[in-house]
Amino acid sequence: MKFYSANDKKNIVDFETAVMEGLAKDGGLFMPVEIPSLQKEIIDSIENFEFGEIAFRITKKFAGEEIGESDLSDIIREAINFPAPLVNLKDDLMILELFHGPTLAFKDFGARFMAKTMGYFVKKKESSLNILVATSGDTGSAVAYGFYETPGINVYILYPKGKVSLIQEKQLTTLDKNITALEIDGTFDDCQRLVKSAFVDEELNSKLNLTSANSINIARLLPQSFYYFEAYKQIRDKSIHSVFSVPSGNLGNLTAGLIAKKMGLPITKFIGAVNSNHVFADFVNSGIFKPHPSVQTLSNAMDVGNPSNLARIRELYGDRLSDIQRDIHSKSYDDAQTRRGIREVYEKYGYVIDPHGAVGYMAVRDYETVSAAAKYNKVILETAHPAKFKDVIEDELGIEIEVPERLAACLNKQKKSVQLSSDYEDLKEFLLGAV
Repeated sequence: MKFYSANDKKNIVDFETAVMEGLAKDGGLFMPVEIPSLQKEIIDSIENFEFGEIAFRITKKFAGEEIGESDLSDIIREAINFPAPLVNLKDDLMILELFHGPTLAFKDFGARFMAKTMGYFVKKKESSLNILVATSGDTGSAVAYGFYETPGINVYILYPKGKVSLIQEKQLTTLDKNITALEIDGTFDDCQRLVKSAFVDEELNSKLNLTSANSINIARLLPQSFYYFEAYKQIRDKSIHSVFSVPSGNLGNLTAGLIAKKMGLPITKFIGAVNSNHVFADFVNSGIFKPHPSVQTLSNAMDVGNPSNLARIRELYGDRLSDIQRDIHSKSYDDAQTRRGIREVYEKYGYVIDPHGAVGYMAVRDYETVSAAAKYNKVILETAHPAKFKDVIEDELGIEIEVPERLAACLNKQKKSVQLSSDYEDLKEFLLGAV
């Protein structure tokens, strides 16, 4: 399998290069030259396959012979070592719980797979690898824990000051050794801009071996497709259509689902559920893409005003709006509606859902009023454990949320971060001084 830059289809690289560079030198996101199909007989008998086996077969389609089967098997076994259970709220309404990894967020799937894959490739190199990652919430902690103490790899996590939850901040600022947290005086979009600026800075790249761990990296994106197949495996009645509601920010999660669909997974429709940062909903509904500064919400991992992976979605559909609209419905919800979703899910089903999942719930509930389908499976991606938003949940539901031990442990640790402005020159100066 080869990969091309979304900015230049003639810029073609192999899997290792796409993973290790993260972003093409022309600033484009890497895309596979074709989306391979997973054999129909596998999908038709998917109940017979373990999660890890599904992940192995998908990865093999993209990595080809660049990773030996034994090594690839080890990567999958070490990275995807926690479940993605489908919880039924009622017969046709389900929650896909993606928070059973070490940092209690769906980002663990991509971050751990990427860490193991990069660790495999970096062993062949003499120089160390420096990873820059921008986070609006859960990405930072997942990447930090995924790469912690990985030989030959240093990680720099940029996060917006005062715009992540206390627990999220504690998770990404309480590690040491090869992990450095950079507290940026700005928004997530500023953090993402700084990372992208670093990648196209020839002087910086001549001195540092840089790559990314955001969902702009294909190694973060591909493993997110795994759990769509795992979810479909667990659906009881596969004779009816399936709709997946995906809380969306930088659009990596949604893009991974679309790739799964193009590989042959029978998902009828995706709902790109967004919060008050509604640039993607505006695009889907009007065809006009107009980035804007992100605004802070309860579902902070989705606070993105210029989503990078929209470029990949447009590539997947040849930038044909009608085809995008055929497969994707999108709508935005503000914080008041998010709170209403949290209450409604608890009152109706006794299930405690986090703010991101609540946006997904509101979107799939509203979609029923505009859909012509009489009956279909509705799957909501629950992307983070509600304990990560303990104050909001407890305030809304009047109940006490138990904090899992692995989350509580980091709350007593000392925060360690480097404060920087949103000026790129400040980041560049820091990075050059860090090596």
